[in-house]
Amino acid sequence: MTARSGGTAVGGDASHNAFGPGSQIVDNRQTHIHHTPREVTWPLEIGAVPSLASAFQPRSALRERVDAARAQGASAVLTQVLSGGGGVGKSQLAAAYATDALQDGTDLVLWAPAVEVQQVVTLFAQAAVIVAAPGATGDDPEQDARALLSWLATTDRRWLVVLDDITDPTGMGPWWPASRTGTGWVLATTRLHDATLTGSGRRRVRVDVYTPDEAAAYLRTRLAEDDAGHLLDDTVDDLAAALGHLPLALGHAAAYMLNQDLTSEQYLALFHNRRLEHVLPETADAEGYGRQIATTLLLSLDAAQLTEPVGLAHPALQLAAHLDPAGHPHALWRTPAVLAHLTEHRALGPDLDEGAPDVTVEEVEAVLRVLHRYALINSDRRHEPRAVRVHALTARATREATPTGTLPSLAQAAADALLHLWPDPDLAHPTLAAALRSNTDSLHLHTGNHLWHPNGHRVLYRTGNSLLDAGFASAAVAHWETLSALSQQILGPEDTETLAIRNSLGTAYVQAARSAEAVTLLEAVVAGRKHILGPDCPDTLTSRNTLGLAYWQAGRTNDAVTLQEAVLADQERILGSQNAESLATRNNLAHSYWQAGRTNDAIILQEAVLADQERILGTEHRHTLTARNNLANSYWQAGRTNEAITLLEAVIADRERVLGTGHPDTLTARDNLGTAYWQAGRTNEAITLQEAVVYDLERILGREHAHTLTARNNLAATYWQAGRTSDAVTLLEAVVTDRERILGPNHPATLGARDNLAVVYREVGS
Repeated sequence: MTARSGGTAVGGDASHNAFGPGSQIVDNRQTHIHHTPREVTWPLEIGAVPSLASAFQPRSALRERVDAARAQGASAVLTQVLSGGGGVGKSQLAAAYATDALQDGTDLVLWAPAVEVQQVVTLFAQAAVIVAAPGATGDDPEQDARALLSWLATTDRRWLVVLDDITDPTGMGPWWPASRTGTGWVLATTRLHDATLTGSGRRRVRVDVYTPDEAAAYLRTRLAEDDAGHLLDDTVDDLAAALGHLPLALGHAAAYMLNQDLTSEQYLALFHNRRLEHVLPETADAEGYGRQIATTLLLSLDAAQLTEPVGLAHPALQLAAHLDPAGHPHALWRTPAVLAHLTEHRALGPDLDEGAPDVTVEEVEAVLRVLHRYALINSDRRHEPRAVRVHALTARATREATPTGTLPSLAQAAADALLHLWPDPDLAHPTLAAALRSNTDSLHLHTGNHLWHPNGHRVLYRTGNSLLDAGFASAAVAHWETLSALSQQILGPEDTETLAIRNSLGTAYVQAARSAEAVTLLEAVVAGRKHILGPDCPDTLTSRNTLGLAYWQAGRTNDAVTLQEAVLADQERILGSQNAESLATRNNLAHSYWQAGRTNDAIILQEAVLADQERILGTEHRHTLTARNNLANSYWQAGRTNEAITLLEAVIADRERVLGTGHPDTLTARDNLGTAYWQAGRTNEAITLQEAVVYDLERILGREHAHTLTARNNLAATYWQAGRTSDAVTLLEAVVTDRERILGPNHPATLGARDNLAVVYREVGS
């Protein structure tokens, strides 16, 4: 079980309040990045632009409509949304435009799979670093992605961004690129007809199947290109009509005819004779992918199943179909779990006995090539970590035909394989981590509850922890909320695993600064663990520690101190004073002492914690760096400003090296350093640093996030010290208003901001 159950998940960082102790924060989500631009060689292609299919049809009439919609945009933001059913060729049309742009020397062509918003964010983040967008370093996906959007909006360079297969229009809302210079263009594809996809400069262009002439021309051209013109006869038009003029179905049929040396008349006969009822009931066609695609798919799959290595095509495609259509790592097929699954589910031919040897890596490589040759998958290692892709409709039809008895083994094998590939920690591998998260989500979605027997699979928890580590607080909350609901339903509300998942959800609430929800949930978790596990169980103790953090964040300092002192006494009695959980609780208790104004108590405890953590965990461990940051805060509060500055500057340097300049903990330390500069009278340096922090927080978390409010409060203090009284008053009035509405009028942070505003009012005689 790897759902987070301890207080160490948050880290306990704080940011001090320049006016006084009243608006500290647990952690922040983003940082301002100092980045030295790299040399960029133009033009650039970022993302895997799909190759145009053999015999691709230019679709002149459709392109005229797209071009007309684009021309109507004049110099405004140009976005066309290609909308239509599955398998009609939307992505291929977008790929044709991307290919044209590359040939025309467009400075940047970016192709982003958009099934999940996280995929878009991750690719945008990579692009930001590649184009040297100001503020991007590659350490923090969301900040880097926003840096790219800012660059796209203002650059004079020509660019095209393709968002392929949007499935979450609401989630995509903040991530639509714009061009204020008129040099950029966005092309999106989707099967949805959601109203949120249009407006704000976006125009829908409906895409339908090939015309009869285009469909017949595709078949003629495709077969002629392979010197197989002899397979064409006077039934070509009839075959195209039988396939509904669907580009995907036509592609399946052409690949089959070429591989099996069948004429169009022979294929048409097979198509009409193929009965689907025993593998694909009428009710299965719920998404409208069409009986044509289902039939062509199954014909091709049957042929692939009989091709060497015999018997592997079915189980291989079934497994791939339950993963993310946008692609998964090729290395997944070399994992022990997948090899064992294919061995178990290989369909033995008549000349093979029950003692057939285990499936080898070489055989897996061969079956991937077969599936690629039959146009059932696309396998290209140049596109890692999404080297193996399946068309969404091919995947859907395959899932519908997968026997239900296969799903338990398939789900466990795929989950084991994803977990096997997952680096720990994964912060240094953001692209791989994003691909593993999206594949886990797809697997969970398509296999129902099969990842919950006997308990939740560890890959589900690894995904949630990865989201927390990457700073995707909102996505982490959504993920853990889903797991919590499922666990309560499947395992029961008092199951120990359910309690662990709910504790992780509480941790996510704390990280997202949703203090009230964190307190309510964690109080219930503590009560449940006391009842089920007993008060002295380490899991119970760590839940109490996490609850203490939630109290601290909610401004209930006395409750936090009381609880953390009791937890620490119990942990030292049961686990020992040098245990990692005991050290974490001592750190958090010192934190609460600091918030309560008990600075000397905080310093004594923090210096002891720091010495122990350096000795036990090492000088560069994340928890050690947190302890040093918090000790610096206490030095600041005690008036030991120079010591605080020296320590914070060292903490920032270490965090930038160990965690990255964009890590949330790094931002917290930078915000603290700005306030220490303020106290030392280094006002200009403080303003420069704090304005950068506020800018990033507002852009990433929003103006009303608790962390942003703290940074705005501290910036107001520096404005006040610098004599910029009007700026200070304006900023503080907004902070007070926001805190009263969000935190309540009696929250310590609200009271602190009101006191600060009163001080400024007195100074100016208001």
